[in-house]
Amino acid sequence: MITGSSSDVVVEGGLIPDRSSFTPWDTVRYIWTTLDLPEIALQSLHLEDGTPYYQSSFKISHLAQSSIALSALSAALIRSLRTGSAVPQVTVPLRHACLEFQTERLFTINGQPVASTWGPLGGLHKCSDGYVRIHDSFANHRHGTLKLLRLDERANRDDVAVQVAKWKKLELEEAGYRDKLPIYALRSFDEWDALPQSVAVSNFPIIIRKADDLGPKGLPSTLQNNGDRCLRGLRVLELSRVIAGPVSGKTMALHGADVLWVTSPALPDLPSLDMNLSRGKRTIQLDLNHSEDQETLKGLVKDCDVFIQGYRPESLAARGFGPAELAKLKPGIIYANLSAFGPSGPWSDRRGFDSLVQTCSGMNVSEAEHSGEGKPAQPTPVQALDHAAGFLLATGISAALYKRANEGGSWEVHVSLAGVTKYLRSLRQWPGGRQGFDYADPALASETLPEEYLEERDSAFGRMRGLKHAAMIEAAQPGFDFMSKPLGSDKPEWM
Repeated sequence: MITGSSSDVVVEGGLIPDRSSFTPWDTVRYIWTTLDLPEIALQSLHLEDGTPYYQSSFKISHLAQSSIALSALSAALIRSLRTGSAVPQVTVPLRHACLEFQTERLFTINGQPVASTWGPLGGLHKCSDGYVRIHDSFANHRHGTLKLLRLDERANRDDVAVQVAKWKKLELEEAGYRDKLPIYALRSFDEWDALPQSVAVSNFPIIIRKADDLGPKGLPSTLQNNGDRCLRGLRVLELSRVIAGPVSGKTMALHGADVLWVTSPALPDLPSLDMNLSRGKRTIQLDLNHSEDQETLKGLVKDCDVFIQGYRPESLAARGFGPAELAKLKPGIIYANLSAFGPSGPWSDRRGFDSLVQTCSGMNVSEAEHSGEGKPAQPTPVQALDHAAGFLLATGISAALYKRANEGGSWEVHVSLAGVTKYLRSLRQWPGGRQGFDYADPALASETLPEEYLEERDSAFGRMRGLKHAAMIEAAQPGFDFMSKPLGSDKPEWM
């Protein structure tokens, strides 16, 4: 047992540090210096203050502003390195940052909001000894869950509730794992902290490892010294779905990278999310179950700089696209991983989404307890783990580029939803019972949003109105080169 100060949270075999006194600036400084990035760059960052937003016991506003600031400042550092000039000024307003954590809700096509991604059967269901959360946004997960519960395709949510009530929560969670289904038991913090996986999750939200010494020293040659944006010309392959992975790719595109988003025609998609998260990216489809498409991807890897993957750990490695294999194909590559539970521990191979990690890690129970409304569970008002993980992964990629420039080698970056959860917990929840639930929603009504936060442009889907990026960078303003298009619209080649 590790002991700490009275305000530390002690768990079996580990400890969550007490960062309750941290401001967003403190978080930026702590993560920046722990990544061993130059402290002088922090002088270029300005965080605009404001009243905390989000009706939640968790410090989501803090997480939003600091994670976005880190991604922008690390991109600005790369611009400084390639131009030989000072790090440009970076400004991140608090309200705009909070809005970006719900960008999918502030997105319209031809004046109409996009459809919800939540499935008809999912959500919280009562078991014989507790609750589970079922995720069925993807049709294959919905069909698999119905099969596991011995229900036919005509079943509704009430039918699912009847069947789930016959199970114990941990037994249903384990059955879901065996059948590769996203079903997780509702746990308290104490229950989660008692699990080996909780201890295995790093207390630091970004893991960067040097994979080998074979990569050349220096920045990738694709980066344009006279580029108008911080990462102009950087070549990024993105293989991911849902929110967190696509946010990291979108962030790289905002800073000028050529992002080629690779999805599979064999897997279902979520158009209402994809239309928003594909802004600034080119998009192709490859089925990695086919050798021809595997060869196409390998050809793209040989000329890329960054490889982002957000699938279940080891699933791409089983097809020959693990970090070691890609480092041989392209020495000096940055291999960035987004996972649910991190690269180590007994749950490292499990799939999961923001809502499910909130469920199994104790966040939903604690949020409900703080709200005082007598609910068994309450989700946070936004997918904060997803968005923060995406920005932190982009931060890790830029940090790895900086390290490659100074040390050479190929690099791995790991960010997990559970790791973001652990860092958010270290900030502690707002004290005083319901404090935090009285804060205002940063969006209020979309028509009240400042026009300077929004942009409206034509896209392949119609007139698209969405949120601009919250970070502003002097002389290198982030932005999208083009709007969204249907998945698979582009050719498998670099610009």
